[in-house]
Amino acid sequence: MSQNLLIELKGVAKSFRAADGTARSVLEKVDFELKEGEIVALLGKSGSGKSTLLRIIAGLIPSDTGKVAYRDRPIYGPVAGIAMVFQSFALFPWLTVQQNVELGLEAQGVPADERETRADAVLELIGLAGFGGALPRELSGGMKQRVGIARALVTNPDVLLMDEAFSALDVLTGETLRNDMLELWDEDRIPTKGILIVSHNIEEAVMMSDRIIMLSSDPGCIRCEVKIDLPRPRNVDSPEVRALIDEVYGLMTMRPVQEVVAGAVAHKHQGYRLPETDVSRIEAVLDLLADAPFNGRADLPQLAEESELSDEELFPTYEALGQLGLTLVEKGDISLTPLGKRYVEAEQSQRQELFGQQLLTHIPLVAHIRRSLEQEANGMLPEGPFLELLEEFLEADEAKRVLGVAVEWGRYGEVYEYDYHTGRLTLPETAEES
Repeated sequence: MSQNLLIELKGVAKSFRAADGTARSVLEKVDFELKEGEIVALLGKSGSGKSTLLRIIAGLIPSDTGKVAYRDRPIYGPVAGIAMVFQSFALFPWLTVQQNVELGLEAQGVPADERETRADAVLELIGLAGFGGALPRELSGGMKQRVGIARALVTNPDVLLMDEAFSALDVLTGETLRNDMLELWDEDRIPTKGILIVSHNIEEAVMMSDRIIMLSSDPGCIRCEVKIDLPRPRNVDSPEVRALIDEVYGLMTMRPVQEVVAGAVAHKHQGYRLPETDVSRIEAVLDLLADAPFNGRADLPQLAEESELSDEELFPTYEALGQLGLTLVEKGDISLTPLGKRYVEAEQSQRQELFGQQLLTHIPLVAHIRRSLEQEANGMLPEGPFLELLEEFLEADEAKRVLGVAVEWGRYGEVYEYDYHTGRLTLPETAEES
């Protein structure tokens, strides 16, 4: 056991039981280490189990199999040396800032005088001196997250876990808070020895971390790692940082072999999951890509900047565009396919026709719904059976989301109709008449 090894995971797996008792694998064969002096970022699409992994390390939920250890001691529950910062701030609205920060110390049995002294010190450190008596409702989003960070730091944790800690903030506030955290870390003004960050933001991961680990989805497992040797603070506009951002974008948009194979055979446990994006966003990105200055081909980070959409919004859109055969992503660049060029030049009715054709050819769930409707004498079916099918391998909320995407895409492509009052899917009138 290395003396500077903080967190060690070996062969970690986690499944959740659905309402019908079926086990759904979220994480599989995860090996991971966090060493002293490291900031590590976890990146992955929805369904990759990033937050689940963080909660296992925090001791909030157990793994099913494998080793989970902090300083070579098994983690069976919350550990005094590990603290977590949540995306949602997770503050108690009826408690003052001071009381929120002192909560962890109170749970550890720290005397009141010491709690107050330590809370005062960390509030000053994090830029909230004088706000101890305020209630959360009196604070801005950035200040609320500073309280969340102060509450974590006041326990003097060895390991700080940050779950999308800056994503609920506006860009400028998030960047300011991120830079403040890095300054405290780099100047050794906090006792924390290692930080693990879950993020959707590639630029944030490159600017903050020493290593970036990417997870594949369904189930989540580590697919690759990028080491970053650049000193901090880093200049986001430097060629070295831009090259790294390009590299990570390229890796994030590359489909792992197992996903390609699953898609090729249209295995329902993989092929029926749809990315979380809508038609308007798909077409907006297409039109932006087609226009100057890109003229059909763009560097992904530049397109992200121009679109003013977050990576969390863009990655599902890139995935959808690729599935529909409208764009191609290679080595951090995205380009229109010949079909994509036809699409952006087409009139509205032609766009919808092309969209429908591509859905039936490349999106197994939409094709399955259409075939099922065609087999009915009245061309009509309730949504229930399709939800039940999706719930065989997805959580109920995720199944509902996926069916919602399939409904929106299918209606736009005139593959089928949907009645929101009755929850029934029907063939379009033209299809029924033919």
